[in-house]
Amino acid sequence: MAETTYRPNGAQWLLSLPALVLFLGLLVVPLTLTAMLSFNVFDAMRGPQPEYTLSNYLEILSDTYYYELFGRTAVMSAGVTAICILVGVPETLILSRMRPVWQGAFFVVILGPLLISVVVRTLGWSILLGREGFINSALISLGLIDKPAQLMFSMTGVVIALTHVMLPFMVIAIWSTLQKLDSQIAYAARSLGAGPVTTFRRVLLPQLMPGILSGAIIVFTLSASSFATPALIGGRKTKVVTTAIYDEFLSSLNWPLGAAVAVLLLIGIVLVVVGSNRLIERKFKQVFA
Repeated sequence: MAETTYRPNGAQWLLSLPALVLFLGLLVVPLTLTAMLSFNVFDAMRGPQPEYTLSNYLEILSDTYYYELFGRTAVMSAGVTAICILVGVPETLILSRMRPVWQGAFFVVILGPLLISVVVRTLGWSILLGREGFINSALISLGLIDKPAQLMFSMTGVVIALTHVMLPFMVIAIWSTLQKLDSQIAYAARSLGAGPVTTFRRVLLPQLMPGILSGAIIVFTLSASSFATPALIGGRKTKVVTTAIYDEFLSSLNWPLGAAVAVLLLIGIVLVVVGSNRLIERKFKQVFA
């Protein structure tokens, strides 16, 4: 039987044209316009001017206030990512050992936060985290604290609320990797004398690392770029980069400065993703070599 060779005839470009137009229209064009806006001169009386300058970036890089914002955002995102890893890994392993009927039910529970509007979900957390909310009342009833803890308008409350919605992304990423593994490997390690901790640390965990790192990238980037939860839970006392961008655009009306902050946030996220991708590639080579 003669082999058929594929010859591109341009049809593949025609089929991908709608997705390409959507990608350009919803991502590339807005980002390009934002980057161009970040170089405009801003006049307090006349607004953005058709003149270009680096003063917006110089103002950000020379002001410690913005360093604090970026540092607070990085700590918040890293904290949410670490908690999602610590909770998501055992949660996914337990889920994988359930019966199919229970797996489906618990998947709905895990994915539940993604099915609720971000505003409704955040307002619900503001009720739970209040001084007279359920969490403080429960802690006082158990005798763990003497007076209500300050969970609203604090970084602790923001991390708790973000972890609630970011955890499903971590579980999904680890679950997809776990489904590719041979379940008999762990039993083989146990039969050779390895204990549960050793089996997990030296057999399962290295193979789950690609999924963990993929989930960490998703959680970190979504946490760093989240706005509604830090704005409603953190308030004015716990500002992050996204809330600062919002203030520059809608309060100060300094669009070029807000665009410059947004561009720097995007650059930071891209650097984290690129560095993490290289780490994932190394882990893939070690696992599947």
